[in-house]
Amino acid sequence: MKRLFPSLLLSPLAMLPTSVLAHPGHEAGTLLGGMAHPVGGADHVLAMVAIGLMAAQMGGRAIWAVPAGFVGAMLVGGIMGAMGVPFLSVEPLIMASIIVLGALVAMSARVPALLLAPMVAVFGMAHGWAHGAEGPGHGLALYFAGFALATAGLHVLGIVIGRSFGARALRGLGGLAAVAGAALSVAG
Repeated sequence: MKRLFPSLLLSPLAMLPTSVLAHPGHEAGTLLGGMAHPVGGADHVLAMVAIGLMAAQMGGRAIWAVPAGFVGAMLVGGIMGAMGVPFLSVEPLIMASIIVLGALVAMSARVPALLLAPMVAVFGMAHGWAHGAEGPGHGLALYFAGFALATAGLHVLGIVIGRSFGARALRGLGGLAAVAGAALSVAG
């Protein structure tokens, strides 16, 4: 069952249509509207869970530092998106985040903090920009709090999954995330 659970958890994401990359219906400036945005698309879910998997794999301070850095940068990106500040290549960066993070987990890569922090920040800003740009014209504080909470929850899910299975399963999940990200990139 331990080997079957991760596959059961992630396999439905690979079968979702490319419409999951769009995030309609989250226009309400509410906490729930904000929470719905990150879980409304496989692109965001895969990246957020991959951050948690990476944090679990790295252990130590990374368990809180990597997700916190992502969420902080995501909020900055969200403000930029809501303000209409241009951010080139947002969708390619979002897709790259899934592929790169998944591949790093699959390879059990130990990325030095000097390289990891800016990478996580850029990926977080790209996801945040998408949340902010597609967000409501009002109620931004609650909306931002919602997408920050949902993102943190997906990070925790990744950490729990990463801590629940051995190193081999964790690497396999990273590989699945990278492949799913590549499939979304091609399908989108």
